Amino acid sequence: MATNAIDQTRRMLSLVTYLRERPGARVGDVARAFGITEDELIGDLDVLPMCGTSFRGGDLLDIDTDGDRIWWHNPDDVAEPLRLAADEATALLVAARAVATLPGLREGDRQALLRATAKLEAAAGEAAGASSRLSVIFESEGGVFADVDRAIAERRRLWLRYYSPARDELTEREVDPIRLFAVGHTYMEAWCRLSEARRTFRLDRVAEIKLLDAPADPPPIELRDLSEGLVQPAAEDPEVVIEVGPGGRWVAEYYPHDRADELPDGGLRITLRTPDPASLRRLALRLGRDGRIVSPAVLADSARQAAGQALAAYGG
Repeated sequence: MATNAIDQTRRMLSLVTYLRERPGARVGDVARAFGITEDELIGDLDVLPMCGTSFRGGDLLDIDTDGDRIWWHNPDDVAEPLRLAADEATALLVAARAVATLPGLREGDRQALLRATAKLEAAAGEAAGASSRLSVIFESEGGVFADVDRAIAERRRLWLRYYSPARDELTEREVDPIRLFAVGHTYMEAWCRLSEARRTFRLDRVAEIKLLDAPADPPPIELRDLSEGLVQPAAEDPEVVIEVGPGGRWVAEYYPHDRADELPDGGLRITLRTPDPASLRRLALRLGRDGRIVSPAVLADSARQAAGQALAAYGG
């Protein structure tokens, strides 16, 4: 069964306690105890060594496996009670107070968060003082998040006015929300009644949202594995070649690609696949002098025309 990030986090927290009490536990026994496959367990074990009591990189969990047994080499080193530094306490308190103000947050969750915040303030002592002078205000995405979260909890359909950058237009549609997730931005995965297919919506592109009385009834579908990123091109998708200068090398970090060949000027020749090549026109405009679309020729011409129109608009 597919699990989300929250489920995995809960499992790994329990896994830490389980492994501490069972040094040298067998992989198969642990997997059965948690109701997961051995591959899923190994995936968790790959993540745990990057966790610890400090985001600064110290006191990380030294856990590894030989494929048969699991060994935790420093359980005593990370067993000391957590001591928050002033900047850590400030970040946590500011974030907690900000989330407590989200519109649409369930009252029970809000009260639980406020109680936890009060305990954190007491534990932080003087370190909590700086947080009282800072605040965060959520813009429209916060309200959209709250409505989507409520729709998922109450199994209700949503109405959206949504901006599609590929077509540069606003569309109205009804969707049955499935889940929220974050990959750089926050997204909603939903069954779209307009296209009768699964679609992914970026929350900051939702211009307007309403909860409907109709129940959400998405068809049974398998959740996508997002461990490799949100965009996972298929082999049959059209191929696009982009050349970027040194200032555009970031494209290779943010866009899944088949290959990235070095160019003499320090740039890259990037070959990638996408189901919607036209969506890359915006990338070409963003790159400006730092990049250009090489092929297909039709897309390259389209990008040049879009750039020309943009320049003409500025000139007018």
